[in-house]
Amino acid sequence: MSVSEVFVSLLVAGLLLVAAKLLRNALPLFRALFLPASVIAGVLGLLLGPQVLGGLARLLGLGERWHQGMLPASVLEVWAALPSLLISVVFAALFIGKFIPSVRDIWRIAGPQVALGQSIAWGQYVVGIGLALLLLTPVFGLDPIAGALIEIGFEGGHGTAAGLAETFEAFGFPEGADLALGLATVGLVAGVLLGTVLVNWGVRSGRITLNQAGDPVEAARAATDDDLDDIDERERVARQEQQTTDPLSIHVGYVAIAISLGWLFQQGLAALELATWGGEGGVELLVHMPLFPLAMLGGVVLQLVLERTGQAAMVDRKLINRIGGLSLDLIIVAALATLSLEALGGNLAPFALLAAAAIVWNVAAYLLLAPRIIPEHPFERGLGDFGQSMGMTVTGLLLMRIADPENRSGGLEAFGYKQLLFEPVVGGGLFTAASIPLIAQFGPLPVLLFTGALTVFWVVYGIRRFGPGGRQADR
Repeated sequence: MSVSEVFVSLLVAGLLLVAAKLLRNALPLFRALFLPASVIAGVLGLLLGPQVLGGLARLLGLGERWHQGMLPASVLEVWAALPSLLISVVFAALFIGKFIPSVRDIWRIAGPQVALGQSIAWGQYVVGIGLALLLLTPVFGLDPIAGALIEIGFEGGHGTAAGLAETFEAFGFPEGADLALGLATVGLVAGVLLGTVLVNWGVRSGRITLNQAGDPVEAARAATDDDLDDIDERERVARQEQQTTDPLSIHVGYVAIAISLGWLFQQGLAALELATWGGEGGVELLVHMPLFPLAMLGGVVLQLVLERTGQAAMVDRKLINRIGGLSLDLIIVAALATLSLEALGGNLAPFALLAAAAIVWNVAAYLLLAPRIIPEHPFERGLGDFGQSMGMTVTGLLLMRIADPENRSGGLEAFGYKQLLFEPVVGGGLFTAASIPLIAQFGPLPVLLFTGALTVFWVVYGIRRFGPGGRQADR
């Protein structure tokens, strides 16, 4: 593909985003569901492409010029390659510009949120792999790797699902990326709908006591996109100095440093594996590790260096957010517009089973585990973990702000701190990326036993340490 084709593809994505924003403003349903413009734009691209509009043209016997729909093949080719590249930008930007406190401080404030979030995430592997062993593989002939789809699609979301497309393909399960993207979309819509139902139930049953708006639906309508922009309200503002270069350009450079560090980590891990257990026909795991979780660690290292050298104030977190947000929007547009409807249609029953099982687990975990792990205001604070487990951090933020508009529970701070001990591992972290090669190399049963043990550990530890009557709750 040429540079001009890449440029045109980005312009088309921008046009779709503008059209999606206008549609979102015009249609109350889209706003009520809090659908991001990027998701709407991606669906528009899918409808205008060769699979829908082009398929309709072929069905009606129209000329070949319409078989591609309204999107040139070169645009779709570029879009197909974008997610696996831009996902590294999204993850590299996660922690740059965020103050990273000590582990002790994080644990003191966010320990219950960490325990609940880890319990839900590892449980998604248990549910998914268990479903694969019982039904998906023996009945529908699906690859056992399908057991990882719930955590990748629901906890990881659109970005993670799209970013792992090459890994799915490398292990002979290319349709896995399309199924994960479909699950992420289901999780996004279901998270808002079910979350609103849970908030209404909590208010009317007296379990949620911090909502002062009276009507949770009205509180949701009062929330704006800007209100949900960033989970971390502790960020420092960069010094306002005379600039000879646009600050955005410099901040792109910071992201580039983080990705470069991630690449060095990636190469080092691959070399280590080749020199030890991976040589001469050994087990290959680290060589299949994608770049994006390591780019996230590169961002953490960069931020720690900036803090230790007294240069952290040079970074404007809001600019970093803009870079990551733009990249994620482009990923979602490109991934959904190139989503294979054939892959979804050919695996409709397994897809429905995975989606239903994930939703049941997430709702059950919220209702049963949150009040047993979070000692104070569990239903308000647990909504953040529920929303994130359904595919988007912003969904969790939305639900928390509906249930606790004034943040009197302190849930927003705890939820923000929690990410520092959560996202490096699951929800798009190291284990999320490694889950595919682990299942492929060792089989689903050992991974099921491992994730099951971790689920039990976090549930038991969370209840005994933080729950009502737990050691920390008594202090």
